[in-house]
Amino acid sequence: MDLTDLIEVPAILPALKAQTKKQLLQLLAERAATETGLPEREIFETILQRERLGSTGVGNGIAIPHGKMAGVKRITGVFARLENPVDFDALDDQPVDLVFLLLAPEGAGADHLKALSRIARVLRDGDTVAKIRGATDAAAIHALLAQSATPHAA
Repeated sequence: MDLTDLIEVPAILPALKAQTKKQLLQLLAERAATETGLPEREIFETILQRERLGSTGVGNGIAIPHGKMAGVKRITGVFARLENPVDFDALDDQPVDLVFLLLAPEGAGADHLKALSRIARVLRDGDTVAKIRGATDAAAIHALLAQSATPHAA
């Protein structure tokens, strides 16, 4: 599974301004509504409900909020690089500046987990993350996500 299958350039926010975790999730839901055609409020409630189970802040300034929703036709991502990190209740208590929102159809099952695993693997790569943090536009970030998504020969 390639990250470029999950996210398109218009779904990348290269310099998002958010003051709080809640505001960040609202802004991501707004863009996800544009990408999926689903109501922003429903998307926001879905990801907020998932956050209540435990933070999706995975550490190293990265969060991967996600949820399954009726009406989502295919697994869809929205990525944001924040201008200023926000407190996200992350596992390592560090503020978050890179966020990959993932929405999946209710019946996605294993594909949803594969997508989450793929995102986590790409965002664990220190070089890729450093380049994403230094990128200034959506196309550059998309290229980095796509490039790092290419499996390395063993």
